[in-house]
Amino acid sequence: MSPRFVLEICVESVDHAVAAERGGAQRIELCSDLPSGGITPSAGLMQTVRRHVSIPIHVLIRPRPGDFCYSDSELEIMRNDILAARQFGMDGVVLGVLRPNARVDIERTRALVELARTLTVTFHRAFDAVPNLDASLQDVIQTGASRILTSGGKARATDALSILARLVQAARDRIVLMPCGGINAENIVQVVQKTGAREVHTSAGTSNPNLGDNGDNVSSESDSTNSSLPVASFEEKVAKLAGLLASAPNRELAQ
Repeated sequence: MSPRFVLEICVESVDHAVAAERGGAQRIELCSDLPSGGITPSAGLMQTVRRHVSIPIHVLIRPRPGDFCYSDSELEIMRNDILAARQFGMDGVVLGVLRPNARVDIERTRALVELARTLTVTFHRAFDAVPNLDASLQDVIQTGASRILTSGGKARATDALSILARLVQAARDRIVLMPCGGINAENIVQVVQKTGAREVHTSAGTSNPNLGDNGDNVSSESDSTNSSLPVASFEEKVAKLAGLLASAPNRELAQ
């Protein structure tokens, strides 16, 4: 039987990926250089994590820190990284392309989604840098992406619960809305209750969600994992989050 909620854990090392699986995560997002907001992990890291975990792995496709407007050569790198991710057995990719006016670049994002083919595509927190979240939801749907990672345009999901609830409702049956941003054991149940979301992304409470260098305190990731956190402690945090989701009550009725 499928779990009521999907817990996605962001990691940047093999040991933390293994610990996330042992702790009860249903999915991993694999990245590197999270203090800068996250970039694409190496081929070696992708291959090694794939050998050591059995749960789905979604890999970040981001050629550099900074904004989400990419040059032709950067888009070429992204295309090659998508092909590598598929070759190395990844289950999904996480990406996002914006235009200079901060709107979703539907054409270029759609081309990447089509290239990914059998891989699930998540549109990352570039979404939180757009001027109109509701219009951009429709834009992302047009790209063919399967999921949007978002904190509702705020640094933390708990600062945007009503916005996230509205987006979850608007996205229903068309695309998955996955809240992120400062989600931890103290607020994860509140987030799923208030928003109606069925998937949640976090780095297990070992993060600073305000990291980002595109001018809006938004990075491609929701949080920045402290890779120096002892693996046993990290696993305990993941297990606590998984347990809280498993026992979470039904969503509160909207007021």
